[in-house]
Amino acid sequence: MPSPLSLASPEAAGMSKSALERIDRHLRERYIEAGRFPGTQLMVYRRGQLVHNSSMGLADIERKVAVKDDTIYRIYSMTKPVTSIAFMMLVEEGRVALDEPVHKYIPEWKNLGVFQAGIWPAFLTRPPSRPMQIIDLMRHTSGLTYGFQQRGNVDAAYRDLKIGEVEKAGTLQSLVADLAKIPLEFSPGEAWNYSVSTDVIGYLIGLISGKPFETFLQERIFAPLGMKDTGFFVPAEKDRRLAACYSASPQGAMTFHATDRKGGLTLQDDPATSSFLSPPSFISGGGGLCSTSADYLAFCRALLNGGELDGVRLVGPKTLQLMTSNHLPGGKTLPELSRSLFSEATYHGIGFGLGFSVTLDPARTLIPGSAGEYAWGGAATTSFWIDPVEELIAIFMTQVLPSTATPIRRELRTMIYSAINDSNL
Repeated sequence: MPSPLSLASPEAAGMSKSALERIDRHLRERYIEAGRFPGTQLMVYRRGQLVHNSSMGLADIERKVAVKDDTIYRIYSMTKPVTSIAFMMLVEEGRVALDEPVHKYIPEWKNLGVFQAGIWPAFLTRPPSRPMQIIDLMRHTSGLTYGFQQRGNVDAAYRDLKIGEVEKAGTLQSLVADLAKIPLEFSPGEAWNYSVSTDVIGYLIGLISGKPFETFLQERIFAPLGMKDTGFFVPAEKDRRLAACYSASPQGAMTFHATDRKGGLTLQDDPATSSFLSPPSFISGGGGLCSTSADYLAFCRALLNGGELDGVRLVGPKTLQLMTSNHLPGGKTLPELSRSLFSEATYHGIGFGLGFSVTLDPARTLIPGSAGEYAWGGAATTSFWIDPVEELIAIFMTQVLPSTATPIRRELRTMIYSAINDSNL
């Protein structure tokens, strides 16, 4: 099991302490004191050392509970990379392959059509140009969607059936059964659309491994890496560590409230009554996990180290290299291929691999970075990225919906990369 990390001097890892402290001032003054975030936690790891770990503000405004190093967060879509790694462990064992048709494992999907017209439950469809493959689920080119996209009649059907909602009743089995009733938005491989695809991957992990999806994650990833605070619910003995989750009003997201600590934030999920306090029936591989910064750092350290950490191997280096390559058809970027009205990555110069966004051309992003950097984020504005070139990991935690309410991810990338003073160029 990996040993806990102590804080090292930034200069020992080629980073500027004063530049990292400037980030804390930025977060405190422009976000926490301005009422845009309740509190924040930021970890920066470089060249094998934790060089920055700051916890500021409140985890729970109503009860005035401070953010601490062991605060537990809803990481929502940061669950997706974990699920994707778990699936590739089965690929490495020869139990499944990326080019297999999904209907091999979900027979009721064999005749899924593509939407032409109509509303739920009466749809006119056409046959897809090719069957959905497992790689389509991994890279979100499946033709599936999320109900919150609110783009058309297929999205509306998802909302009617509450498909993909983390707090919904139902199970992974009922998710798969419900999806068999609704057509695809496009033929697999023709476009990119953020979707419940990774939830389906979680279902396949349980089906192929022969054990519950959550058990597979616990036995194969969380326990070996010492991720003791990561799971699909927060047990009673840890419930006081769960942060409150807030939503940003359109005005509050854009306006500073220097005299009002709560600012434009509205309580969205009270940690005293949260659905995350009890085991869910729907185990969402796309967005159901809670975790801490320290736990997620252990996961990221294993990835940065080629899939292994302190003797615990998740996947091999070549598998990780495959996962962090751009898999979008035609080598296109997300903005070129996406039909999605929402995504956790919207920059130009970004592609998508198997569970991660991947930076292809830093110049096109207009943000400092490296080709080969991979990342993702969660709906409550949590985010992470891993830069193999700079041997860098950054993890940011807060609890404010939606993640698009502020430009914090762009700002953190700019400020953290500016703190590097001996780049591996």
